[in-house]
Amino acid sequence: MLLDGKTIMITGCSSGIGAAAARLFAAEGAHVVLMARREQRLRELAAEIEENGGSALPAPGDVTREQDVARTVEEAVRRFGRLDGAFNNAGWACVGKPLHEIDQADYERVMDVNVRGVWNCLRRQIPAMLADGQGGSIVNTSSVAGVLAPGSGAPYVAAKHAVLGLTRAAAADYGERGIRVNALVVGSVRTELMEEVLSEDPRLEEPFVRRAPQRRMAAPHEVAEAAAWLLAGRASFVTGAAMAVDGGWTAA
Repeated sequence: MLLDGKTIMITGCSSGIGAAAARLFAAEGAHVVLMARREQRLRELAAEIEENGGSALPAPGDVTREQDVARTVEEAVRRFGRLDGAFNNAGWACVGKPLHEIDQADYERVMDVNVRGVWNCLRRQIPAMLADGQGGSIVNTSSVAGVLAPGSGAPYVAAKHAVLGLTRAAAADYGERGIRVNALVVGSVRTELMEEVLSEDPRLEEPFVRRAPQRRMAAPHEVAEAAAWLLAGRASFVTGAAMAVDGGWTAA
């Protein structure tokens, strides 16, 4: 199996891409450590994985609080012996208003979750991976908004660009010490949140679909598959990369 015996921490996994990743990684043999704010949904997901023969540790918490991240990493190492990988997927977006119309509170929340959240995770995950000298692999979720300005709102565009910067800097810092750090440049994904948005305004679906040459949105598991490959040993010479999982959006 692709991730057999590895301990992988996943953030933002109570729904959408994170939940799909938790199911996939567990099916590929990983011990999954599940971190998100919605405790009940997190525990339900962990129970589902365990019932299907997988190994899951629910760890409710908020990535914007470094103490929560530290506790999750400590619990992972205590329970499974070490931390082999992480999928830093938690994120938050504000609506695509012009910059001067965006509230300061929205700016701060977007930057807090998307940038500080990844920063907090890297600061705590990397020492755990260095501890026994075996290295590890980290995947951060960015977006097409990390390489373009597709009308997502200036704070979100800035935050997802910052995620790519953190990814590349960490890859450069720790490459010689056996830690690979990569990012996913994710396009439109048919998540629970996306379905809620489209239910309120179905007209939004057409522009989301039109932007990608494949003329469709991704299913969450398709993004999870890319993350699983980057976390696995088969991607051993890939680090500092921004892998497009966008149906060709950025190519077009």
